[in-house]
Amino acid sequence: MASNMSILTSGNGSPSVPLPADWRDLVALTKPRVMTLVVFTGLCGLLAAPGHLSPVLAFTAVLCIALGAGAAGALNQWYEADRDAKMKRTANRPLPAGRMTREAALHFGVGLAAFSVLLMGFATNWLAAAILAVSILFYVFVYTIWLKPRTAQNIVIGGAAGAFPPLIGWAAVTGNVAALPIALFMLIFFWTPPHFWALALFVRMDYANAGIPMLPVVAGEAVTRRQILLYTSIMGVAALAPVLLQLTGLIYGVTALVATGIFAVFAVQVALSRETDPARMKPERRLFKYSVLYLFLLFGAVVVDHWVLA
Repeated sequence: MASNMSILTSGNGSPSVPLPADWRDLVALTKPRVMTLVVFTGLCGLLAAPGHLSPVLAFTAVLCIALGAGAAGALNQWYEADRDAKMKRTANRPLPAGRMTREAALHFGVGLAAFSVLLMGFATNWLAAAILAVSILFYVFVYTIWLKPRTAQNIVIGGAAGAFPPLIGWAAVTGNVAALPIALFMLIFFWTPPHFWALALFVRMDYANAGIPMLPVVAGEAVTRRQILLYTSIMGVAALAPVLLQLTGLIYGVTALVATGIFAVFAVQVALSRETDPARMKPERRLFKYSVLYLFLLFGAVVVDHWVLA
């Protein structure tokens, strides 16, 4: 436990009692709230795939997706500990709060990543394991280390990092990749910018204080609002693509049409808003919260549609 302890200092710089990390800090490193959506989209990719996995292997595949997402989250926090300390919403994470050393977080993240990939390969197949490995490496090296601190397009390109789970779930069952999981990948890819930019609008100062070039920080709120509307339009096309390409049926089609219409209404409200006080940005908060529900609805509809058509 010595490596998981940091000596806290009092206001005058003198050392105080060491504060050890516990299991809750390890859980916090995995970003469990983010992991929920990742696991759900991966599970839906698995359930919508043709073929069959035993319940034990299916559970193992979903567990590997969760562990891989957790590893990416831990490595993200290892790399961004200094930036997290400058942001109100992340300052109490285990590393900036001083409850864990960066070395411990690095070891935990790398170990979890390796275990998740190897377990996926041995339990299902090595294509699923390879895609899982690519998703972890993309999130850590391409998004966290390269894109996020350098460009306002970090979320646009980096959106691919969170779009892999349906591909992984599908590949775990079938051993291949097909048109439907690729369409679902594109849906998450184009969903990511309006989702995160809505958040960035009302936590803009956090990103500015941390020196992260999110779009509202470097281009302004007006540009960000227009970009949210633009990407919502592109996302709408991606959302309807599965039914237009006859990859899904009527249940998904109706759900996607209605849910995307609601998303578009909220996006228009954000685009028309001129509010500059983060505490009063109700349309932005509403869009951000609904965007999470939106993916749950669409991916759930994919599974229901598959069961009905089966």
